[in-house]
Amino acid sequence: MLLPILAASVLFVIVNVVTVAAFAIDKRRSSTGGWRIPEARLLWFAALGGSPGAFWARGRYRHKTRKQPFVGRLQLIAMVQVGVVAGLAIAFAI
Repeated sequence: MLLPILAASVLFVIVNVVTVAAFAIDKRRSSTGGWRIPEARLLWFAALGGSPGAFWARGRYRHKTRKQPFVGRLQLIAMVQVGVVAGLAIAFAI
């Protein structure tokens, strides 16, 4: 039982590190006029489990903080993830 939890935790950390890096790279490129990371890709990183990293990076780098509908979509992704985690916690009585 411990191994799947450990693997999921490691995967969660990796996805969030990648998400933060993507936001940082996109912010730097937006300042220098370079090629940007598409918003859809940033949202996919969040949807894959990187929403905590996405919210942290938005505040840290002041990036995509007022851009609609990006903000609403990111919030929706986070709400769905919280619901899934709550449902799993109830189902498995963690």
